[in-house]
Amino acid sequence: MTPPLWQLSAVEQAAGIHQGSFTATALVESVLARVATRNSELNAIVDLMDAEALSAAEKADAAVANGEELGPLHGVPVTIKVNVDVAGRPTTNGMAAFSEVIAPGNSPIVQNLLNAGAIIIGRSNTPEMSMRLTTDNPLYGRTRNPWNLTMSPGGSSGGAGAAAAAGFGAIHHGNDIAGSLRYPATACGVSTLKPGLGRVPAYLPSAKAERGMLAQLMSVQGAICREVRDVRLATEVLIKHDPRDPWHVPMPFSPGRDGELPKVGYCREPHGYPIHAGIVANLDRAAAILEAADYQVEEITTPSIAEPAKAWFQHTNFEMKRTLEPVFKEHGSPIINQIFECYYQLEEMVDAEGYLFGVAERTHMVREWNLLLADYPLLLTPFLMRSAYAVDADETKDGVRDLFTSSIYSYAVNYLGMPAGNVPVDLVEDMPSGIQLIGQKWREDLILDAMQVIEDATGVMTRQLWDREN
Repeated sequence: MTPPLWQLSAVEQAAGIHQGSFTATALVESVLARVATRNSELNAIVDLMDAEALSAAEKADAAVANGEELGPLHGVPVTIKVNVDVAGRPTTNGMAAFSEVIAPGNSPIVQNLLNAGAIIIGRSNTPEMSMRLTTDNPLYGRTRNPWNLTMSPGGSSGGAGAAAAAGFGAIHHGNDIAGSLRYPATACGVSTLKPGLGRVPAYLPSAKAERGMLAQLMSVQGAICREVRDVRLATEVLIKHDPRDPWHVPMPFSPGRDGELPKVGYCREPHGYPIHAGIVANLDRAAAILEAADYQVEEITTPSIAEPAKAWFQHTNFEMKRTLEPVFKEHGSPIINQIFECYYQLEEMVDAEGYLFGVAERTHMVREWNLLLADYPLLLTPFLMRSAYAVDADETKDGVRDLFTSSIYSYAVNYLGMPAGNVPVDLVEDMPSGIQLIGQKWREDLILDAMQVIEDATGVMTRQLWDREN
């Protein structure tokens, strides 16, 4: 039985349009019909661009008919998170106060997707200022997880994660400063890659000021997809150079390797957290899959992950208190202000001198991890050491503490600036759960290679979700 077009991978969608197996219009119509069926209960897409998407699809079909050169994503539907600029659309970042902020131009990732032929069908939801591990805000409301409507889709790219799992297109933009690509991927049973610093260009034409220094060092743009091959395809498009980002380094996606598979360091140290037995089972299964594929997997001890995780809070809280808190105090909901107070209490905040010397000390931490990754180019680690969490799990101090303590391997990686991928392995307590692979800087390709091996063995998890609908 032929699957509906919305179920195809982005690789298959692009190939089908290039080969004339179906039109971009038929594909966009299929995806929009799926959105119409499920989005009202999920609230993943909050700015639907259906008319614009259908118009773009007609132009894409005309380009095929005229024999024009086609990009790698020609006619492929995508979504963009509401915290980056799409020319002519509001960049709300989940805040009613920004509803009238109309983007004067496209952010680099948007332009790169459009240059590759992608069609934007809508904008995905995010929490207020994209600063929660779940996705809810007074402007658009709460996003639900397609696997269980009472459970969180993750945050802050929860709209993208839910849209990916539900079938609202194959490629969904998101970003990540503490885990905002990886929490939704884990929660929704999909795959993602957090690129390393300097890999994907970033810029917000609508911004009135530059971001804080740590935000510049830690925040990255990426894609959430159902299948690993789509994450690779999207990432190869997203890395195209844009001179508006001074941090971006224009270099090939895959510098190649010497023929030997990279060594994998396996670390499952829970750092005092009572790691769920199902998470350990998934880690062991992933390690066994990689070993069966001829990767050399060794259980190792890494440099301290607790040190960069603690530093993330100590120094990022100092920065956020001066850059984001004024916005929250004036325009934010009581719940987001309450949650920020919880963030401040997780670690003692540094002062200005502590921030100055603390950010300098970050170099020492990165150096230690660079040396480890020179020997073990891939590290297999837990991501979330507990099972899935409820939509309101972060609305108490204890809830915030538990979520961050159980995901110490998430935001510590951001502080270090290393790339990291997440791929689902199996259900834990009937909800998706995945593992994390950390890699060397500039070697996102090696991470994706290993993720593909794991997915080939475990299967594309969203197919289990769709089977439940039948």
